[in-house]
Amino acid sequence: MLTHPVFNKRLMARSSVLVTCALAALFLVQCSDGGGSAIFVMEPLPYSLDALAPTISADTMGFHYDKHYAGYVKKANELTKGKGFAGKTAEALIQATAGDASKAAVFNNAAQAWNHAYFFKCLKPDGGSAPEGLLAEMIDAAFGGFVEFKALFITAAKDQFGSGWVWLVLDEGKLAVVTSANADTPLAHGMIPLFTVDVWEHAYYLDYQNRRVDFVKSVLDNLANWDFVAAQLEKAQPPKV
Repeated sequence: MLTHPVFNKRLMARSSVLVTCALAALFLVQCSDGGGSAIFVMEPLPYSLDALAPTISADTMGFHYDKHYAGYVKKANELTKGKGFAGKTAEALIQATAGDASKAAVFNNAAQAWNHAYFFKCLKPDGGSAPEGLLAEMIDAAFGGFVEFKALFITAAKDQFGSGWVWLVLDEGKLAVVTSANADTPLAHGMIPLFTVDVWEHAYYLDYQNRRVDFVKSVLDNLANWDFVAAQLEKAQPPKV
């Protein structure tokens, strides 16, 4: 059953230390005591701009990485510099500003910078094969199988109105498919992101025009980096006693 596409308002109640610990290692963070250093840095792509073709062309990756992602990183740093955020990780900053209308610009740019950095890690050339191990077992338990999961994920992408993201998340120990509008992110709602596809038009329009579903299906079939996703799931597991 498709999970509801609108996140509920559990903004911080379940934003546990686990979320931050599980994900902080993914992002380079620079913070000085004076608040003058950048919290966000542009992470290098783990592949060349043309490595994901033909599913995602070099032209699309160039615009996506060098223009959109770079713009969010730059703006997030401009908005946070010297504003009392020194010492916070990117994840903690996003959680601290979520739902605060007075900090909407900070949240939007910070979350978009984080979401994009995570999305690029969810992709790899010659990806898309079925996951294995714990991830495969949990997908079977939650969705009835990998084929059923992909169908649900594609439907969620199709039904997401306007710009946003489709996610596979860990929510209270179980996998779920959710969507978020604009810059929203599971980090703001106590969930642990595992896999995402960007469904803003800039992610696919040069290659697919209005065929969002074809884009998402092609990513799942050809680029999904399930090794990366499985590693994040393992990190999120409670320590063995």
